[in-house]
Amino acid sequence: MPTSLNPFRRFRYPAEVIQHAVWLYHCFSLSLRDVELILAARGIVVSYESIREWGLRFGRLFANELKRRRPRPGDKWYMDEVFIRIRGKQHLLWRAVDQDGNVLDVLLQSRRSAKAAKRFFRKLLKGLQYVPRVIVTDKLRSYAAAKRDILPGVEHRQSRYLNNRAEVSHQPTRRRERQMQRFKSARHAQRFLSTHSRIHNHFQLRRHRLTADQHREARSAAFGTWRDVTGVASAV
Repeated sequence: MPTSLNPFRRFRYPAEVIQHAVWLYHCFSLSLRDVELILAARGIVVSYESIREWGLRFGRLFANELKRRRPRPGDKWYMDEVFIRIRGKQHLLWRAVDQDGNVLDVLLQSRRSAKAAKRFFRKLLKGLQYVPRVIVTDKLRSYAAAKRDILPGVEHRQSRYLNNRAEVSHQPTRRRERQMQRFKSARHAQRFLSTHSRIHNHFQLRRHRLTADQHREARSAAFGTWRDVTGVASAV
């Protein structure tokens, strides 16, 4: 990798330490101080503020590269929105996953209107060369209005019971929200959750559907991709 493109240039700690700290922070429900303690146990003395800076600076690079390398998502998309309170004001976190549980994208907005749904649809489709075969949502009418304008030929199933896959996908966000004692701003929440959803989801291997050997192989492949991604992040 050319020195001029090296994102780790001028950092005192080596790339292996920085990427490991980012991995710990996003794969587990750990605070910055928890990560600081884990690194200290391994003889690496670094402040939690430095770890925060690494997460902001490198987390998005790693997450974007993971998104670029991900396999083509499934053709059945589940969508849902959940309330998040930030500084006393309610926001809506829109999220979409495919039939395999892979998080496609998230978007934090202040409303659940048709305009907000259209904005989310456009963000989902940005950069893709295809549209889904079917989308599954709850009975929020904003989805139907957005679907008519943006995905007119796609089958739309609306049910409060068929959408459990998307609802369950909010759980890691709720855990991090509690750990962080709520998000400090809408901008901070969007930036963190966009990064967190991609890194965390990369290591969620649906173990209940894999044999022990298949799980080990999938886990090794996930770590291999992660090592590649953290080495080429400057190319994003």
